Amino acid sequence: MKLQLEKFGKTLLSRELGSEAFKAFETTVSEFSTDEELEIDFSGILTLSPSWADEFLSPLQDLLNDRLILLPSDNLSVHATLKILREAHKRPFNIKL
Repeated sequence: MKLQLEKFGKTLLSRELGSEAFKAFETTVSEFSTDEELEIDFSGILTLSPSWADEFLSPLQDLLNDRLILLPSDNLSVHATLKILREAHKRPFNIKL
């Protein structure tokens, strides 16, 4: 399944909004089969903050492990945010090249 993060907005900024987005999407994830992948598409995103991403992407990674695939992005805020999360949690994200 592919998820366009833009459906949650173009500017993803606060921890509270990231948590709300995860709670809204959590039911969909719970219905995944054990081998289904989730691809995260960052196209259309203007700003992705570390706090929003930590509340949304980190729990997804906890649930899906290597089945969470982050699609490539040219957005510098996405790159910076993913770097911060990798360093904070000491684990890499699965980024599709």
